[in-house]
Amino acid sequence: MAELPMGKGVSAGKIASNVQKKLTRAQEKVLQKLGKADETKDLAFEEGVINFNKQLAEGTKLQKDLRAYLAAVKAMHESSKRLQKCLADMYEPEWYGKDEMDSIVEDSDLLWTDFHQKLVDHALISMDTYLGQFPDIKARIAKRDRKLVDYDSARHTYAAVNKSKKKPTSLLERATPGWAQGILSAHNVAQTSLSRNQAEEELERAQKVFEDINVDLQEELPSLWNSRVGFYVNTFQSVSGLEEKFHREIGKLSQNMYDTLEKLENEDMSSDRTQDANHTLSPGGPPAIPKSPSKLKPAVPPPPKVTPSKDLKPENIINLFDEASTPGISVTSPTQYDAPGTSNLLDMDLDALQAATTPVATNPQAAEGAPATEETAAAAAAAAAAAAAAAAAATAEDANGTTEVEMPPNFIYKVQAMHDYVASDTDELEMKAGDVVLVVTYDIPEEQDEGWLMGVREADWLQTKDLNKKGVFPENFTQKM
Repeated sequence: MAELPMGKGVSAGKIASNVQKKLTRAQEKVLQKLGKADETKDLAFEEGVINFNKQLAEGTKLQKDLRAYLAAVKAMHESSKRLQKCLADMYEPEWYGKDEMDSIVEDSDLLWTDFHQKLVDHALISMDTYLGQFPDIKARIAKRDRKLVDYDSARHTYAAVNKSKKKPTSLLERATPGWAQGILSAHNVAQTSLSRNQAEEELERAQKVFEDINVDLQEELPSLWNSRVGFYVNTFQSVSGLEEKFHREIGKLSQNMYDTLEKLENEDMSSDRTQDANHTLSPGGPPAIPKSPSKLKPAVPPPPKVTPSKDLKPENIINLFDEASTPGISVTSPTQYDAPGTSNLLDMDLDALQAATTPVATNPQAAEGAPATEETAAAAAAAAAAAAAAAAAATAEDANGTTEVEMPPNFIYKVQAMHDYVASDTDELEMKAGDVVLVVTYDIPEEQDEGWLMGVREADWLQTKDLNKKGVFPENFTQKM
């Protein structure tokens, strides 16, 4: 059998006594479970122990969750710090509010640090102090249970000694001479009395130890159970108060950051702001810079070089031009040419003008044949000059505001499309670059969105004199004429 370890100051007698106590307690518990020995019950104390274990479990869970909350606060602090540092690094020195932005980032970091530290001081430390009293009480409850077993064992031993009957005469007593019978009887009585006294003393000692521990716990357990309410209130009041103050201060800093960034945006976008087809600002930035109007205007073609045949008769010179494209052109009366109802050269039918200035031979053989006479060349040059003069006259009349063209009701002014615009809704106007649009007022002025105009293409108006084809279009796609 291995020897029991003996530490400093522990004697063999002490070890033997402890082993004997453990054996006695184990024997008593077995007898109690088998129902051969009664067990002392205290229902009020047992209820207090149940509440104690419940309170300890709740406190341990609260401590664990509070530590997790503090870890999350610290992680959020680090994430916010890195995010705002990224913003501060990207914020260029010449941008609006650079110094204010740096100050906001620094103040935000200080707020997070202060919030975390106060949570540790007012919540976590008090939580650790609150739970620090449970291990001692738990150990005392376990000791009380052991002393209760010792008390029950001593009580049962004392009861057994008192109830013991006189033992039958043993062989020794029968063999003892008569003169020694009295001495032997006195010895037995003295031994029984000694055992009874020892059992009584052991019972009193066990009862005293048990009652000392039991009385203290009977007072502490209900008090500890009732203290949980005040502790929970103080803990969550501290956490909620610190949260409220932190969020109020961090909210002010966030509002200052928002205002600074908004001013930066307004300053950056004040020069050039655009909207997309859905009436919102284009996320891709402003559209491409439109070309100069002079680049969009078609050049007037030069007079044609006609080399008609000698056999071409003067009365057939008019057939050199497309009658469908140049109605009313007379070689003898060029001024009678009716110019199309256009406002400028951009609105003229370039195909018709090209056809008017391009000779078409009525006789293929004549076109391929002999050289032209001087009379035929002069007539062709006169016709080309008449067409160019009519176009120039129309442009001059429009520039002087003397063109008599009926405008739609509520007409305001004309604009020219600088870019193609594809309508994305039924109420929008589709335009091609170079189209002239007649701007009119909205039927309901309150429905007009900023940066959008109502109008109808001039070509559609001149053709139908109807506003059914009018629609809205972005103003920044056009240029006022």
